[in-house]
Amino acid sequence: MNKKYLPSALILYLNYFIHGVGCSILGQAVIKEALAASWGVEAMAITAISAALGLGRLIALPFAGPLSDKLGRRISTAIGSGSYAIYLIGLALAFNAGTNGGYQIAYICAIIGGIANSFLDTGIYPAVGEIIYKAPGVATMGIKFFIAIAQMILPFVLGATVATTAAGLTSYNTLFFGCGIIYIVLLVLVMLFPLPDADQKAAGEKEGLIASLKHTHFSIESVAMILIGFTCTGTFQLWLNCAQNFAKENVGWTDPSIMQTYYSAGTMLALIVTALLTRKIKDVRFIVIYPVICLATLIVVLVGKSQPLMIAGAFLIGWAGAGGLLQIATSVCNMLFPKIKGTVTALVMIASSLCNYTILTAASKMQPSQVMVMNIVLTTIGVVLGLFVNLRYTSMVEQAQADNQEKIY
Repeated sequence: MNKKYLPSALILYLNYFIHGVGCSILGQAVIKEALAASWGVEAMAITAISAALGLGRLIALPFAGPLSDKLGRRISTAIGSGSYAIYLIGLALAFNAGTNGGYQIAYICAIIGGIANSFLDTGIYPAVGEIIYKAPGVATMGIKFFIAIAQMILPFVLGATVATTAAGLTSYNTLFFGCGIIYIVLLVLVMLFPLPDADQKAAGEKEGLIASLKHTHFSIESVAMILIGFTCTGTFQLWLNCAQNFAKENVGWTDPSIMQTYYSAGTMLALIVTALLTRKIKDVRFIVIYPVICLATLIVVLVGKSQPLMIAGAFLIGWAGAGGLLQIATSVCNMLFPKIKGTVTALVMIASSLCNYTILTAASKMQPSQVMVMNIVLTTIGVVLGLFVNLRYTSMVEQAQADNQEKIY
């Protein structure tokens, strides 16, 4: 890594540190209750605001990726930072609006927040891979690491920022305003510090998007890579949202909330260990190894139905399902399509976002045991896709080298 890009990398990762707070705040029960009290709605109605984040992502991803390739990582990241500031500060303004349209304001702001997430993904994922070009898988897992740290400390931040308004309402506006202001600062910083793709463009080395697409071949193998974004997201999202219900109804565990701690511990540890392992093992190998671990875990949990197995399952799914697999898949796609990294990142994230919406919607209408079976089927598909990609990896690399006339490791 060129040392002159080190401050730039830190700025990019800090965007995701604050994102770790921004994407999680609406899922916190205390914040749901505070917002619901201000807007005069039921706490569960806040879930629709969370869904609007996913809607914003799906709206923006199709054009956020190509814009990142065309305009550069700096502009894409700046749009993401600015939009996130609008979302977070907008939540505070919506809280203050109360029953006078506060809920509607928050819904619109959440869509903007989803759009912000899309631009950050398509700008920062390629950018950190270009900065830490010798270990792009480690670079993208660093994004997940910063998100995980933020989510881990969020409960402590909530306690430090809670306040009571003159009307007696509980308010977290300090947190909303604070994170929004930090994003504005990050926007300014990202415009000041150098990024690799901007330097290449200045040197006349960057090819236009249309020219790149003319000789880019999206083979069956590359489509399989993109679909892994769907399957790996489904594995950990179904577990995260439904495994505790399975533990209650099928294992007889009254309070399985401790599973979340083991899940988070597995994720954090995996990000460190996997980053070290990628020095010896090709990134693409994890795309089959980790889904196999998840599949075996899900089958054992479904058959065994015991508290120790649920705890072990939470740790292993946190490790192999949520511990950077989506980031590795994105990294491999970027490696195979180095001239349209933003676009290909968008494709993987669209697959991931579609999974969030469709699979979780289906799961909401099923029994926990049925969800576990669905997760097994989905993860099996992921294993098959991973095997196919690994078997065809050499030909994929050769095609990428032919397309881009450069060495692909």
